[in-house]
Amino acid sequence: MLPMNSSAPVSADATLDPARLAEAFRLFNQVSEELSAAYGALEKQVERLTAELAAANAETQRLREQAERNARLAAMGEMAAQLAHQLRTPLAAALLYAGNLETPGLSEASRIAIAGKTVERLKHLERLIQDMLLFARGEVLGRETFGIADLIGELAHTFEPLAHSRGVALTVNAPPPELTLTGNRKALAGALTNLLENALHAVAGRPDGKIAVAVEAGDERITFTVTDNGRGMPPEVVARLFEPFFTTRADGTGLGLAIARGVARAHGGGIEVDSAPGQGSTFRLAVGRGPSDAADEMEQNR
Repeated sequence: MLPMNSSAPVSADATLDPARLAEAFRLFNQVSEELSAAYGALEKQVERLTAELAAANAETQRLREQAERNARLAAMGEMAAQLAHQLRTPLAAALLYAGNLETPGLSEASRIAIAGKTVERLKHLERLIQDMLLFARGEVLGRETFGIADLIGELAHTFEPLAHSRGVALTVNAPPPELTLTGNRKALAGALTNLLENALHAVAGRPDGKIAVAVEAGDERITFTVTDNGRGMPPEVVARLFEPFFTTRADGTGLGLAIARGVARAHGGGIEVDSAPGQGSTFRLAVGRGPSDAADEMEQNR
């Protein structure tokens, strides 16, 4: 054992060779420079790819917006063409009736009858334009909480005399007085009115015409059901029933059911129909129990 104050001999292997040390530093510097150059090249490549990706995303967004704009323009063009077609017939009839009023020697009774027909056609035009505007806006703003029994009672009060005058039995299954709904009462009343008008049209001419109105309340939805024992509809008609301007009625605007579906969707629901020739039809209009996301979004954008 060596004394504590003595120095141990240093091995020659442990001695650092200055030449080898210099070579090591040179190699280290070379590798560092190569790594730095590679990192710089990679960074530039990342920047280039990022710029290309941003440009591609911008182009994709531009193309998407252009496609959506073209789709809207195409839809507006088709709707304008359909509207022009719908307006042409009642306008031509109104002009014809109005022209007959100028006939010399026309009796007062005939003049009054022709004037009435002219006003009727003009009112049809007005209703068509109003439905068109309502459909275009698609708005169901002004939400409130109201009793469903009161709403159904008002509809029954309106349609019972009409049904009675046509020999149609109207049955209303009134919901509990405490059942309420948050939504646009006027819009829902309009949608249900359209369903009832269609039902009255469907049972026209039947000696045993029947219409039933019912309300079913679930945990999340409330469903209004309008059932009739009228003519019913074939599958090809049912498939197009909610298309704007599609109608099987000579005096229809073809927008009532499209508007009703928009009202149901804006209230977080939808509308369905079951029908077959000779078996009548059943319409089910469902809405959410409370404010829907769609209605909230429309309210915020008001």
